[in-house]
Amino acid sequence: MKKKSTDSPPASVSAQDLFAVIELGSTSVRMIIAQVHRHQVTRILDSLQQSISLGRDTFTTGGIGRRTTEACVSAIQSFTRVLLEYGLAPSTDRVRAVASSAVREATNRDAFLDRILIATGVEVQTLEEAEINRLTYRAVRPVLGKRISFKKSDTLVIEIGGGSTETLMFHRGKVTSSHMYRLGSLRLAQSLDDMAVSRQRTWQIMRQTIDETAEQIRNAISPTRSLGILALGADMRFAAAILLPDWDRHNLTTLSVAALQELTDSLLPLSPDVLVSRYHLSYEDADTIRPALLIYCRLAALLKVKRIFVAEVNLRTGMLTEMATGGVWTAEFKEQIVNSALEVGARYGVDMRHARHVCHYALTILHFLQPQHRFNAREEMILTVAALLHEVGGYINDRAHHKHSYYLIANSDIFGFSARDVQLAALVARYHRRSAPKPSHTPFTNLNRRDRLIVSRLAAILRIANVFDVQKDRQQVSLTCQQQDRSLVIITNAVTNLPLIQKQINERADLFTQIYGLDVVVRQTLKGTRL
Repeated sequence: MKKKSTDSPPASVSAQDLFAVIELGSTSVRMIIAQVHRHQVTRILDSLQQSISLGRDTFTTGGIGRRTTEACVSAIQSFTRVLLEYGLAPSTDRVRAVASSAVREATNRDAFLDRILIATGVEVQTLEEAEINRLTYRAVRPVLGKRISFKKSDTLVIEIGGGSTETLMFHRGKVTSSHMYRLGSLRLAQSLDDMAVSRQRTWQIMRQTIDETAEQIRNAISPTRSLGILALGADMRFAAAILLPDWDRHNLTTLSVAALQELTDSLLPLSPDVLVSRYHLSYEDADTIRPALLIYCRLAALLKVKRIFVAEVNLRTGMLTEMATGGVWTAEFKEQIVNSALEVGARYGVDMRHARHVCHYALTILHFLQPQHRFNAREEMILTVAALLHEVGGYINDRAHHKHSYYLIANSDIFGFSARDVQLAALVARYHRRSAPKPSHTPFTNLNRRDRLIVSRLAAILRIANVFDVQKDRQQVSLTCQQQDRSLVIITNAVTNLPLIQKQINERADLFTQIYGLDVVVRQTLKGTRL
């Protein structure tokens, strides 16, 4: 087992200042233990790694074999002993264990995770695409923020894993897209192992496969001349260590694509045995290092990038940062979700002034109801996205556009949102007008009871909020909410015909009254009265 640690003994650090992350990757099982001070990761105390090729099992047979399972059990048991030396119980919320594509795609995933839990007491969670994107953002944002040009240019963050490739695109500091592709270094190597072809032919086929995915990535990001690439992952850090022996790993460094290509070309003819002996790699790393570097080189060539940034950050870094700061829904992260939703809206020609107004009105009502109905940050963001995108369906047809909005949102990628979050936002938008949820609406009835309630609670608010954007001058109006007896009284400075607003609210308030037990009454502020 590989291990790196600081000179400080465990006894010198309080367990209250420690967090740990265990990751089950495609080629190895890793753990890092970090010290945190004032919600900042100050230093890594221990870094452990056991080479176990989970991906070799999953990508060839579909499931994880017993021998591999027991090797994981043994590795995690050794990790827990180290945790206990630091005073960290494996079951505490200061320790998190996760798994990526090799476990997520395994046909016997549940049995594998149950075995880990029974044998070690460690509960491993599989990471979905949205969570990987979020954690990658957490990891790279502090590093990229140090670059003066970050908010003036485009940056593609890319990590080649054993089973997949993750990308995160920034435009002037804002996330514009995030994608996962089923192209991984180990998956690629395994797919060619059974071919009875020469080594040279193997690399030719590999290049063709890589180029197909690289083309998809280029089409997804629409690269500009100012594009920079930040490469994550152990493979690029290996290359940086070879090409730049004096690299300060606390800072970004840059590699010449020409030098990276030359290094990659020199590695391709070597056998795994030579790679292991010459570079002190594990056999698992020797299998993946060449495909991974080849992917980076081919992508850089296609995007016409001359240099690639490399940083000593990874998924575990992002997870530690998130654990240290004490939550997922930071203001900065929520802003990135909004940016992503706005990108979707712009794509479909949404009237963003109207969308922002309705979003503001909806959140005003939600915040008034908050003390009694306790909306969490996730629900607030679902309402935000639904409000911003409730009219995207007009791109297809104004008639029944609420139904088209559901379809377009449900099939959109929104950074920071899981597939479940996107589905709920799509349904909230679907019910912003016309009928409320009905038993005949299959997408709604297929939800569990908790999610059906989330959709109903948020759609009830959105239906009311949408009424207020009626000013002829298209200016945002002010809303103040009060509760009087069994009524929600909304006081507004809108100068439009108030009886008309009240009539429209009466037509849409049925769901609100059913959910919150309140009628909705609109009143106009007196001239000169401050809200």
